[in-house]
Amino acid sequence: MDGLPVLLGVGGLVLLSSVLAVRVSIRLGFPSLLLYLAIGVVLGESGLGIHFDNPALTQSLGLAALVLILTEGGLTTRWSSVKSSLGPGIVLSTVAVVISIVVTGAALHWLLGLDWRLALLWGAVLASTDAAAVFSVLRSAGIGKRLSGMLELESGINDAPAYIAVIVLASGDAVDWSLPLVVVYELAAGLAIGLAFGWLGTQALRRAALPATGLYPLATVAVCVLAYSSGQLAHASGLLATYVAGLVLGNSKLPHRSDTLSFAEGLGWLAQIGLFVLLGLFASPGRLLETLVPGLVAGAVVLLLARPLSVALSLLPFRLPWREQAFLSWAGLRGAVPIVLAMIPLSQGVPGAQRLVDAVFVLVIVLTLLQGSTLGPLARLLRLDRAGEVQEIEVDSAPLDELGAELLQVRIQKGSKLHGVYLSELRLPAGATVSLVVRGGAGFTPQKTSRLQEDDQLLVVATEHVREAAELRIRAVDRAGRLARWRGESGR
Repeated sequence: MDGLPVLLGVGGLVLLSSVLAVRVSIRLGFPSLLLYLAIGVVLGESGLGIHFDNPALTQSLGLAALVLILTEGGLTTRWSSVKSSLGPGIVLSTVAVVISIVVTGAALHWLLGLDWRLALLWGAVLASTDAAAVFSVLRSAGIGKRLSGMLELESGINDAPAYIAVIVLASGDAVDWSLPLVVVYELAAGLAIGLAFGWLGTQALRRAALPATGLYPLATVAVCVLAYSSGQLAHASGLLATYVAGLVLGNSKLPHRSDTLSFAEGLGWLAQIGLFVLLGLFASPGRLLETLVPGLVAGAVVLLLARPLSVALSLLPFRLPWREQAFLSWAGLRGAVPIVLAMIPLSQGVPGAQRLVDAVFVLVIVLTLLQGSTLGPLARLLRLDRAGEVQEIEVDSAPLDELGAELLQVRIQKGSKLHGVYLSELRLPAGATVSLVVRGGAGFTPQKTSRLQEDDQLLVVATEHVREAAELRIRAVDRAGRLARWRGESGR
C-alpha cells in the first residue's frame, strides 16, 4: 500500500505528460508516438532506472492495446468515406502485404546476409502499416476521401495477414501447400465473425434499456473485444474481427452514438499512450545503437523498394494516377505494430529475434520522423490536398436522439470558399438549418442575408435523413464556393 500512491502518481504524471505531448507533436508535425516512446525511454534503464525486459508480457499487452486501437479505428471510420475505396483498400491490405514480405525478405537476404526464413520474418514484421499512426496523421492531412479511405482501410485490415505471416514464420514449422488455404480461412472467418458481432451488437444495443448513458459506450467496446476473443478461439483472425465489428457498430444508428465515439476515441488514445510508453520502457538505447545500420538498411528497403513496388503491382487493376500511387507509397506509416509483431519471435526464442526488435525500433523512429513530417508537403506538391486548401473543413456531430436529428459543428478554415457566401446561397436540404453562428467569441442567430466569414463556427441542425446530404453540401461549398453544383463538386 505504501507504494500505491507513488505508482498512481507516476502513472498520472506520465498520462498527463503524454496528453500535453499531443499538442507538441501537432506543432512539430509528426505523430505523437515518438514522444511517448521517449517518455518510456526516460523512465527505463538508461533514464530513471526502471528495468523491464519481459518480451512475452510486452507482446500480450501490446496486442491488447492494438485491439483497443482497432476498435477505435473501426468505430470512428465513416463507411460513406471509405466505401468507394473498398477494392483498393482490401488489395493493399492483402496482396500488397504478400508482395512486401517477399521483396523485403529477398533484399535483406542479399544485403544483410540473413537466412531466408529470418529474412522473410523481417519482411512480415515490417509489412504492416500502423493504424494509430495512420488514423492520427491522415485525418488532419487534408487529402481526399479516396486516398484517405484506402489508407485507413489498409491500416485497419493489414495487421491481420501480417500477424498470421509472423506466427507461421516464427513457429519454425514446415510450410506446405495448405498454408494459403489456412490464411484464406482465417481472414474469411475473421470477417464473418466481425460482421456477426457487429450486427448482433447493434440489434442488442438498440433494444437494451440500460440505466445509464455511460453504459452504452462500455457495451459497444465490449462487443468489439468479444469479437477479437471469439476470432482467436475459432483459430481465425481476431484482429480483423475486431476492426470489422467496430466498423459495423460505428456506422449503425446506435443509442448515444456520439458518447460512444468520444469514449472510444479516449480509450484509443489511452491504449496508444500505454503501448508506446511500454515499448519505450522495453527499449535499450545501447542495443539500438548497435543495430543502427541494419535498421537503416531495412528502412530504406521498405520505403524505397518494397512499399512502392507492392503498391504499384497490387493496384494495377485500378489504374490509379501516378501521383496517387506515389503518395500511397510514401504514406505507409510504421509505428507500434511492427514492434509488437517483432516481440512474437523474441518471446518464442527465435535466433536473431533480439536484433530484429532493436532494428525495428530504429526503423520506426527514423521513418516516423521522415514520413510523418513530410506527408502534408508531399500532398501539396502532388496537388492531392483538396485543391490547395490549408485544411479540410472540420465537421463534428452530436445526436439529438429524441428529436431524430443531429447537430453538426462546422468550423470555416482559412482559404475556405465558404468565406463570403450568404446563408441563402448555402442551400442546405430541407430538414437542415444553420441555427447559430459564433464569430469572434460571440454567437448570433443568422438570417438569410448573413454572410459567412473565415474562422466562423456554425451549428447546423439536421434530421437523420438529410444529415449526410447537409454535410456533403457544406463540404462542396467549402471547396468550390456558391456555384459548387455547376462546377461538378459533390462534396464527396
